[in-house]
Amino acid sequence: MKRTRALSCLITMLLIAAADSTEETVMRLEMSHRDTLFPTSSHRVEDIISEDQKRHSLISQKRKTNGGGAKLPLRSGSDYGAAQYFADVRVGTPAKMFRVVVDTGSELTWVNCRFRGKGRGREKKRRVFRAEESSSFRQVGCLTQTCKVDLMNLFSLSNCPTPSTPCSYDYRYADGSAAQGVFAKETFTVGLTNGRVARLRGLLIGCSSSFNGDSFQGADGVLGLALSEYSFTSKATNLFGGKFSYCLVDHRSHKNVSSYLTFGSTTKTTTTRTTPLDLNLIPPFYAVNIIGISLGDDMLDIPMQVWDATSGGGTILDSGTSLTLLAEAAYRPVVSGLERYLVGLKRVKPEGVPIEYCFDVSSGFNESKLPQLMFHFKGGARFEPHRRSYVVDAAHGVKCLGFVSAGAPATNVVGNIMQQNYLWEFDVVASSLSFAPSTCL
Repeated sequence: MKRTRALSCLITMLLIAAADSTEETVMRLEMSHRDTLFPTSSHRVEDIISEDQKRHSLISQKRKTNGGGAKLPLRSGSDYGAAQYFADVRVGTPAKMFRVVVDTGSELTWVNCRFRGKGRGREKKRRVFRAEESSSFRQVGCLTQTCKVDLMNLFSLSNCPTPSTPCSYDYRYADGSAAQGVFAKETFTVGLTNGRVARLRGLLIGCSSSFNGDSFQGADGVLGLALSEYSFTSKATNLFGGKFSYCLVDHRSHKNVSSYLTFGSTTKTTTTRTTPLDLNLIPPFYAVNIIGISLGDDMLDIPMQVWDATSGGGTILDSGTSLTLLAEAAYRPVVSGLERYLVGLKRVKPEGVPIEYCFDVSSGFNESKLPQLMFHFKGGARFEPHRRSYVVDAAHGVKCLGFVSAGAPATNVVGNIMQQNYLWEFDVVASSLSFAPSTCL
């Protein structure tokens, strides 16, 4: 507003000073006014309108939520043969339901989609989003600043043969999975904690016409909860108080057992612990400052550089990773320490199970004899996962230590099985992580 007023005053002064000038001078002034508003191709009218609409939409939506929170049903993917957790999201206008992987390690939210005749359709019983049938679907053009600059980190592709060509992507995941498609802005409909519904307009979404990888088994897409300007988290936390939380039910639970992914505050209990969340350490992931691991009363001998992100280490929480990955210097003391309590059980190697330490427990197993594993955070908070979260069922009569070596140096990843039956609240404004044991029901 200030820039526009100052520009207007300047033009008026120039016109008065040059009252006896020719019409050509006035035309030059008018051209200068336009050139100042749109100085380069990176500030196209489409970009400016998009930013204004985004801001207006946010203002309108904040008024409609009335300070409440939003919640999405959340359940284990076990019945679908997946080691992930799924949420139900409603996309488009009219809203259509999709089952998506909840992934705090991914920035892009996408669904199985058909656009301009391209897409995989209802393959393998997956639901498909038909873009042309949604009145709120708006493609992102390949010439926009959003595509050429902002989305380059989301694997935005550079091909742009015509101004009407949509901005395309080839999004790659750490496990080798991938999704290809075009970017768009869409409306999401979410249930509120007060029983009403709200529409989140203008969210970035991927319309994926092609994707592959075991990570997507049983899913229609991915809900990207990593912290970045264009993730679902960024939009939702702006509207609902800067916080989101989830409680992961036991990973073996059936699909009729559900909890919630919630945006907004949760109720703290006497067992709630809080530790700093470092949002700038390993972006866009949620990094925590672990300083050690203990078994029972014994602190394990793990070099401090394992936890130092500036030396290639550090630790993140990731709902999209199943097992817990530890740098070799942490992995070896942990599994060796636990193995001592499993003496007498036969070591086995189940087919298709990429875990080093597995045991035949068909003759019986008492997990209460295992020592309590504990993650120690800087500042004094301690996370005590349930024993079934680090000695996991791999097959009938077989249990495995739920850890995988990540090599060295490596980022340590606390996976979703280790997180199960805890309520986790991510406060992206206060940069803190709160957690407490919970039944998730």
